[in-house]
Amino acid sequence: MSKTLQDVLAMISENGIKMVDFKLTDIDGRWRHLSIPAERLSEKTMTQGIGFDGSNYGYAPVENSDMVFVPVLDSAVVDRYAEVPTLSMIGDVKVIQIPENKPFDQYPRNVAIRALEYMKETGVADEMIIGPEYEFYIFNTVSYEVLPNSVSYEVFVKQSHYASNSYDNNNGYQIQHGKGYHMALPMDACNDLRSNMCLAMEDWGIQVKYHHPEVGGCGQMEIEVELGDMLKLADDTMSAKYVIKNEAVKDGRTATLMPKPLGNEAGNGMHVHMLLKKDGQPVFYDPDNYAQLSDTAMWFIGGLLTHARSLCAITNPSTNSYKRLVPGFEAPVTIGYAMANRSAVIRIPAYAKTPDTKRFELRNPDATCNPYYAYAAILMAGLDGIKNKIDPHEKGWGPYDFNLFDLSEEEKKKITGLPSSLSEAIDELEKDHDYLTAGGVFPERLIDQYIKRLRKENEEISKIPHPAEFSKYYDL
Repeated sequence: MSKTLQDVLAMISENGIKMVDFKLTDIDGRWRHLSIPAERLSEKTMTQGIGFDGSNYGYAPVENSDMVFVPVLDSAVVDRYAEVPTLSMIGDVKVIQIPENKPFDQYPRNVAIRALEYMKETGVADEMIIGPEYEFYIFNTVSYEVLPNSVSYEVFVKQSHYASNSYDNNNGYQIQHGKGYHMALPMDACNDLRSNMCLAMEDWGIQVKYHHPEVGGCGQMEIEVELGDMLKLADDTMSAKYVIKNEAVKDGRTATLMPKPLGNEAGNGMHVHMLLKKDGQPVFYDPDNYAQLSDTAMWFIGGLLTHARSLCAITNPSTNSYKRLVPGFEAPVTIGYAMANRSAVIRIPAYAKTPDTKRFELRNPDATCNPYYAYAAILMAGLDGIKNKIDPHEKGWGPYDFNLFDLSEEEKKKITGLPSSLSEAIDELEKDHDYLTAGGVFPERLIDQYIKRLRKENEEISKIPHPAEFSKYYDL
């Protein structure tokens, strides 16, 4: 049941709320926020919004940078991380115009909303159901610096194998390199912290499926959530990242979702499961086809694989992303699909056998993405595949029901790979983005601005000397 303003005001009264915090998403997918005294929340807030200057959020310039934030009442939740009793809400952003304000077409949440509207207009489906998996590392401490005379980072994890000679509260129960998957207590030093993260997520309206230690022995974790509406799960992804990081800080530790925080350890992905429904019925199920997937599902896969290289600029938008997308760590590097094969970009889970659960997952995304843009772009690529009836088998993309990492060098040359760098992904997005602008979902000026920001960031990082370069070249 949708919340009304009166419901939210009742929440404020019942919980002794003093401040209402509004969380807005910038172009990079970070939350920013502004707060008002609780007594200022009124019907006027819902009709006129809260004014702010949108020029600092990274979007392409518009004729008027004065914007208003309109809260989404259903998102109201008590923010347990604020010392002063605070109610948190996300919302939508509009550009101030006369006589009526209009939705800001570059705002991430509005792009996701427009993608869903476009999907309905095509007649293919009326629901996009997704389920992301959140992988992250928990460290006891982290330090880093980037100075002209010093570039370094260091993390410490008590449960990791390299802490076995530490005299600081060492109990001798360390996890060996790459052996963290489902490891039990006492080696799993983060069990209670993960449980608290999951309970906090439930408070935020996020339905948790399960949590467990992941492969990385240096504190890698995973929390998987239940499938749900694409827009709701985009909102939930922002909330989940907020909860994960704040619960870690509350516990005296630190968490990161960056794709590759540690060399020679498993990276953090954000695999996205997906399926479509129309009139409540599954669109992707056909018991007589490969992996019980319908023609529509295969065309959707065809669209994803056709645009996989350009999608990476949105689903994997950091230089660090491409340190994860390398062979040998269960991260996909080749463009293809298969059933129950984790080395393929698209994996069809063998355990999802019923019509309502029949789906596949895209395995290359990571949590440095802006989830609204990423999920919308994934949908648009799939819809383009359906529109053009792109058969991935005819294109030679599978099914790859074998380990792609075990192919000979000669066989590997025949398979198209994902970009090996952010620069390569940006180039792909620049030449292949018509599928994103279809139906006015992604404004051209947003894509232009997005590309400019990525190029600038990539160039800045590429100019910084790496400590490994000293090891390799200092004596030459």
